[in-house]
Amino acid sequence: MSFTRIAFRFLAGLSLAGLVVSARAAELPAAFTAALTQAGIPLDHVAVVVQPLDAAVPVLSHNAEAALNPASVMKLATSFAALNQLGPGYTWSTDVWADGVIADGVLSGDLVIKGHGDPTLTLERMWLLQRELRARGVRHIHGNLVLDLSHFELPAIDPGAFDGEPLALYNAAPGPLVANFNATTLRLKPDGEQVLIVPDIALPGVTLTSRLVLADGAECKGWKDALAPAIPDPERLELVMSGRYPRGCGEQAWALNLFEPAATFDFIFRGLWAESGGTLTGATLPGMAPQSEPLLKFASEPLTDALTRLNKHSNNLMTRNLFLTLGAERYGAPATLEKGAQAVREMLAQRGVPTRKLVLENGSGLSRIERISADALNQLLRAAYNSPLHAEFQSALPIVASDGTLKRRFNGSAFSGSAHLKTGSLRGVSALAGYVYTLNGQRVGFVMLVNHANARRSEAAQRALLEWVHTTPHGLQPIVDRSPSGHTIPHVQAGGAPQ
Repeated sequence: MSFTRIAFRFLAGLSLAGLVVSARAAELPAAFTAALTQAGIPLDHVAVVVQPLDAAVPVLSHNAEAALNPASVMKLATSFAALNQLGPGYTWSTDVWADGVIADGVLSGDLVIKGHGDPTLTLERMWLLQRELRARGVRHIHGNLVLDLSHFELPAIDPGAFDGEPLALYNAAPGPLVANFNATTLRLKPDGEQVLIVPDIALPGVTLTSRLVLADGAECKGWKDALAPAIPDPERLELVMSGRYPRGCGEQAWALNLFEPAATFDFIFRGLWAESGGTLTGATLPGMAPQSEPLLKFASEPLTDALTRLNKHSNNLMTRNLFLTLGAERYGAPATLEKGAQAVREMLAQRGVPTRKLVLENGSGLSRIERISADALNQLLRAAYNSPLHAEFQSALPIVASDGTLKRRFNGSAFSGSAHLKTGSLRGVSALAGYVYTLNGQRVGFVMLVNHANARRSEAAQRALLEWVHTTPHGLQPIVDRSPSGHTIPHVQAGGAPQ
């Protein structure tokens, strides 16, 4: 071997050794690690990937391959799969049949409604559906209301199984017919020394019992925490509300998950129908839709609008319905959780997102078993960025200190308004993933997952890392890739110059 070649290899070895030293010296940002230490969160319970979207490799990578619970950040996977499988203009259909003769505004027969999982049927859109029905000559129904729920095939769901809060809206179960996100809104109205409970929509057959005690004081912050709504006996259909209600609160509204989706749909449909002067004389029954063409096919909002509400407000019910829809559209009805999981997994794999460590239960992140790695989330963000549908994907995410679940977070930070991030929070989980815009105009993919008992204390660390990403030029530099075992693996970012 020539002296020149030996000298070249010796110099290359010195260069590589210097690179390794630099990589180890780079470490994670000091303010970030200090904030984690202050919060009592060990580094091996945290995963981070930061990668400029025009770069080949990350500038930071820590525990990137660890399969962690992402909480609601898992909605990114379901949303990305939906945009690619269904397309941004996809709509759900709620179909209505008049099983009888319509004459002089009267349907002499049953009204049959079949749902396909539309998660956008708000009160306003339920009113529009009924308006379309009246336009077709139906104002009075002399028959039953028949609900066809066959599009979904689900196991029995206990809404309190997740965390013992069955009446919380985030625990609402999915269903083929869901109205107003399965929310029943109650108004609490002080009246003398008592507090009345008045529903927004009539609830025939349901007893609302107030055991609320008016408490002196004008402070109203956190008033819900002092109240305890409960349904002691589901067979009796009685809601009992106990606790101390501050006088200073005046009238307040509280939306609760009181009933199964079909029951809530029934209450809302009948309530709005009666408010518009319509009558419905029969009972509400389960059944199957006729094989004939429906009288009305009511289309939902397009998928892009649904994704904005779903992600900006982290709506679990909408995500769970979307997850089931993916399965039904890919493999045929009825929709099942297994079909939904397979559809998401296949679509992610087709777009180059690794799925080896992906664990899906309902696609919303409202789960103790769902798992994904920070590396997979980073690859998903990059695949979305390089997709023609990137604008639709990113615009659905909350903007830091501006809207959605980030409206009141990181206010006053250097990066306010400069990041679109999906949030995730469960007991023992805090997560963020999305896109950050830097001061020098770079766009950077950002993933941070925390799985630890002190996860709720991680906001200062999130802020520190986001500020570092936002203010630091990310050019040619070594990075740190720490596996769960703590080994450091050097890399070099390809492209760009030091700044």
